[in-house]
Amino acid sequence: MSDVKSKIREVLAARGGLPGGIESLSDQSDLYAAGLSSFASVQIMLALEEAFDLEFPDSLLNRKTFQSVDAIAAAVQGILSGAQAAE
Repeated sequence: MSDVKSKIREVLAARGGLPGGIESLSDQSDLYAAGLSSFASVQIMLALEEAFDLEFPDSLLNRKTFQSVDAIAAAVQGILSGAQAAE
Protein backbone atom coordinates (compact mmCIF):
# COMPACT_ATOMS: atom_id res chain seq x y z
CA MET A 1 0.00 0.00 0.00
CA SER A 2 2.94 2.37 0.58
CA ASP A 3 3.70 2.37 -3.16
CA VAL A 4 0.09 3.33 -3.82
CA LYS A 5 0.26 6.15 -1.27
CA SER A 6 3.57 7.37 -2.71
CA LYS A 7 2.07 7.58 -6.18
CA ILE A 8 -1.03 9.33 -4.78
CA ARG A 9 1.21 11.86 -3.03
CA GLU A 10 3.08 12.47 -6.32
CA VAL A 11 -0.23 13.16 -8.08
CA LEU A 12 -1.38 15.44 -5.26
CA ALA A 13 1.92 17.34 -5.37
CA ALA A 14 1.62 17.83 -9.13
CA ARG A 15 -2.12 18.51 -9.43
CA GLY A 16 -3.52 19.28 -5.97
CA GLY A 17 -2.65 22.95 -5.80
CA LEU A 18 -2.41 22.68 -2.02
CA PRO A 19 -1.11 25.95 -0.54
CA GLY A 20 1.11 24.24 2.05
CA GLY A 21 2.03 21.33 -0.20
CA ILE A 22 1.34 17.66 0.40
CA GLU A 23 4.65 17.09 2.21
CA SER A 24 3.41 18.70 5.43
CA LEU A 25 0.22 16.60 5.57
CA SER A 26 -0.29 13.16 7.09
CA ASP A 27 -2.13 10.38 5.28
CA GLN A 28 -5.18 11.12 7.45
CA SER A 29 -5.18 14.92 6.93
CA ASP A 30 -8.34 16.45 5.44
CA LEU A 31 -7.25 17.55 1.97
CA TYR A 32 -10.22 19.89 1.57
CA ALA A 33 -9.37 21.64 4.85
CA ALA A 34 -5.80 21.94 3.52
CA GLY A 35 -7.06 23.82 0.44
CA LEU A 36 -8.05 21.17 -2.11
CA SER A 37 -10.70 22.61 -4.44
CA SER A 38 -13.45 20.72 -6.23
CA PHE A 39 -11.77 21.52 -9.54
CA ALA A 40 -8.44 20.14 -8.28
CA SER A 41 -10.15 16.97 -7.04
CA VAL A 42 -11.40 16.32 -10.59
CA GLN A 43 -7.88 16.89 -11.94
CA ILE A 44 -6.52 14.50 -9.31
CA MET A 45 -9.12 11.87 -10.19
CA LEU A 46 -8.16 12.04 -13.87
CA ALA A 47 -4.44 11.87 -13.06
CA LEU A 48 -4.99 8.90 -10.73
CA GLU A 49 -6.97 7.08 -13.41
CA GLU A 50 -4.02 7.51 -15.75
CA ALA A 51 -1.36 6.70 -13.14
CA PHE A 52 -3.05 3.49 -11.96
CA ASP A 53 -4.74 2.56 -15.26
CA LEU A 54 -8.19 2.39 -13.70
CA GLU A 55 -11.55 4.15 -13.79
CA PHE A 56 -13.33 5.49 -10.75
CA PRO A 57 -16.93 4.24 -10.72
CA ASP A 58 -19.69 6.83 -10.28
CA SER A 59 -20.30 5.54 -6.75
CA LEU A 60 -16.84 6.80 -5.72
CA LEU A 61 -17.08 10.22 -7.33
CA ASN A 62 -17.72 12.10 -4.11
CA ARG A 63 -15.96 14.30 -1.60
CA LYS A 64 -15.43 11.46 0.89
CA THR A 65 -13.33 9.46 -1.62
CA PHE A 66 -10.85 12.33 -2.01
CA GLN A 67 -10.91 13.50 1.62
CA SER A 68 -7.44 12.18 2.51
CA VAL A 69 -4.53 10.17 1.17
CA ASP A 70 -5.85 7.18 3.15
CA ALA A 71 -9.33 7.54 1.62
CA ILE A 72 -7.93 7.79 -1.91
CA ALA A 73 -5.63 4.80 -1.31
CA ALA A 74 -8.56 2.70 -0.02
CA ALA A 75 -10.60 3.59 -3.11
CA VAL A 76 -7.72 2.83 -5.50
CA GLN A 77 -6.97 -0.48 -3.75
CA GLY A 78 -10.65 -1.42 -3.89
CA ILE A 79 -10.88 -0.66 -7.60
CA LEU A 80 -7.67 -2.53 -8.36
CA SER A 81 -8.76 -5.54 -6.32
CA GLY A 82 -12.10 -5.59 -8.12
CA ALA A 83 -10.41 -5.25 -11.51
CA GLN A 84 -8.01 -8.08 -10.73
CA ALA A 85 -10.88 -10.27 -9.52
CA ALA A 86 -12.79 -9.57 -12.76
CA GLU A 87 -9.88 -10.62 -14.98
